Amino acid sequence: MKYTVFGASGFIGSHLVRWLQSHGHTCWAPERGTDVSGKPLGHAIYCIGVTADFRKRRLDTVRAHVCTLLGILERAEFDSFLYLSSARIYAGLEDSREDDNLRVNPTEADYLYNISKIMGESLCLSSVPSSTRVVRLSNVYGRDFGSENFLFSVLRDAVDHKKVVLHTSLDSEKDYVDVHDVVRILPQIAASGRHRIYNVASGVSTTHRALLELVQQITGCGVEVAEGAATVRFPRISIERIREEFDFVPSRVLDSLPDLVAEYQRRAVAT
Repeated sequence: MKYTVFGASGFIGSHLVRWLQSHGHTCWAPERGTDVSGKPLGHAIYCIGVTADFRKRRLDTVRAHVCTLLGILERAEFDSFLYLSSARIYAGLEDSREDDNLRVNPTEADYLYNISKIMGESLCLSSVPSSTRVVRLSNVYGRDFGSENFLFSVLRDAVDHKKVVLHTSLDSEKDYVDVHDVVRILPQIAASGRHRIYNVASGVSTTHRALLELVQQITGCGVEVAEGAATVRFPRISIERIREEFDFVPSRVLDSLPDLVAEYQRRAVAT
């Protein structure tokens, strides 16, 4: 089976390419700016995106999530097209089922990310309705130790500085999903998904408190919470759809954390 991965140099895209190749699939990973006009892409998976640093790269965020996507959808030929969106778009809602209505506020700067992802979803789903799908990812983790995401900034500070300073409260919580779980489910959704939209997450919200207690046990680091730190929570991400259709059983971040810390400690010693 042939797959085309856009954004193959990124964290998720690079893992996806390796997974596809190791399982015997034909995989094309076009470089940025490659003209795909008239080229048969097979099952295309769009991994291009801006994540933790979107506040510093607002225009790049819109280009990645909307403009580049538009150019591909206008010119490409594909059997299916899968757009990677974000579970962040459920912010402010009480539930997170795929068919629920969403809510945004354009007067708040942080909603630019959500709006751009929703625009990308709409472009994708309205282009070729019979063969385009969307995946909404929660916080993806793996051995991406250079990432600016919360989990990896905590690991670096705990190991390198023996102290973690939190700017959101210990009661804040997120859903974390292992990149290996992500890349094994994406090709299945792209090739045979029965629905238009899927949440891909662990389905479990993990508090900063639970994460930091385990990190402290492993590293002996100190933890400080900044004065006035806000509590940030997202609704529990529903994964009933992929559980039912694909028998999806995700890993838990607290089970993965000891190996992640040990790997980073080894790298820190080596350098």
